[in-house]
Amino acid sequence: MAAQTEESDTAREQTKAEQDVDQVRQRAARDQQRLDSGAVTSPKDLENLQREIASLAKRQGDLEDIVLEVMERIESVQERLAELNERVSSVQSKIDDATARRDAAFEEIDGEVATATKEREVISGAIPTDLLKLYDKLREQQGGIGAAKLYQRTCQGCRQELAITDINEIRAAAPDTVVRCENCRRILVRTAESGL
Repeated sequence: MAAQTEESDTAREQTKAEQDVDQVRQRAARDQQRLDSGAVTSPKDLENLQREIASLAKRQGDLEDIVLEVMERIESVQERLAELNERVSSVQSKIDDATARRDAAFEEIDGEVATATKEREVISGAIPTDLLKLYDKLREQQGGIGAAKLYQRTCQGCRQELAITDINEIRAAAPDTVVRCENCRRILVRTAESGL
């Protein structure tokens, strides 16, 4: 935005400088025409007219130098603006790519959620109602995880190793007994890797 503003400001400055040069040229041309026409006969007026033409020529040279300097500046600004536009385009391309990947990931996640929800509905029909209520309650309290795997005497929910007395109680419990971690209170899922 700043580069675009600088470009338009410099372009206005160039236009004004070119207009100033044109005004000086026109005035010098009028004076030269008066000089060449012979309409001015007084030597003093002729001398003044020649001095003014010389002064206008110097002024025109100075103004043309200003125009050249402004043209160089505008060229530099335009180069910088082109570079910035290229960078913006590159960043926008990356944003578009990231947005497309994000949208694809959301679609994939939504599909997985739908599949998991259907699977949960099927499985929850086979689980006793009181156990399902306990699981849902723990899941709400424990940040979405109501049951955790017992792996090598460690609860995978809280990552705490269970005390030997707790391990002995779990070992002695019947396979269909619901056992819970004494640290985080999650339901423990026993497997062959539980270390019992």
